[in-house]
Amino acid sequence: MSRVGKMPIAVPKGVEVTIAADKITVKGPLGTLSLPLNGLVLIKNDNETLTCTAANETREANAMSGTVRALVNNMVNGVSKGFEKKLSLVGVGFKAQAQGEKLNLALGFSHPVVHQMPAGVKCETPTPTEILIKGIDRQQVGQVAAEVRAYRSPEPYKGKGVRYADEVVVIKETKKK
Repeated sequence: MSRVGKMPIAVPKGVEVTIAADKITVKGPLGTLSLPLNGLVLIKNDNETLTCTAANETREANAMSGTVRALVNNMVNGVSKGFEKKLSLVGVGFKAQAQGEKLNLALGFSHPVVHQMPAGVKCETPTPTEILIKGIDRQQVGQVAAEVRAYRSPEPYKGKGVRYADEVVVIKETKKK
C-alpha cells in the first residue's frame, strides 16, 4: 500500500465528515467541500481519525488510496484553516488592486488586466505590489494564482513580472561584445 495512503488523517474539532457510498463531504467553520469517490478506495471514520485503504490489491487501487488520502487531507485542512498563495509584482509601474470579486492589474501593457475571481476564492492586496489569494479549496487557489502569474511571468534578464513570494528567479547574464 502507498506510504501516503497509510497515514491517518486527524479531524480537528469543529470539522464534520460525512461518508456516503459515492462521495465524502467535509464541513467546517470556513465552508463545505465534497469529493466523489470511486470503488477502489475505502474510507473509514474512527473517533475523529480517517483512514483510507485500497479496496483490493491492484496497482490502481494502491495509487488511488494515496491520492484520495491527500485530497481528503487537503479538504480537512481547507475547511478548518484555509489556504493562501502570495504573489509579488516586480517591475516599474507594476501594481495590483483588489475590488470586490475582481483583481485589477497594471503589468506594463497598454491596457489594464482585470481578473475575475471564481466563487470561493478571495483576493487581497496589502500593498500595491503584493497579492494574497485565499480560499478553502487548495486546487482552486493554486489555479487562480497560476492564472494571475501567467499574465506576465518573470522574465530571465531583469526578473520583471508576477512571481510567487517564495519563487527564486535565476537572472541570466546579458550578451557581451
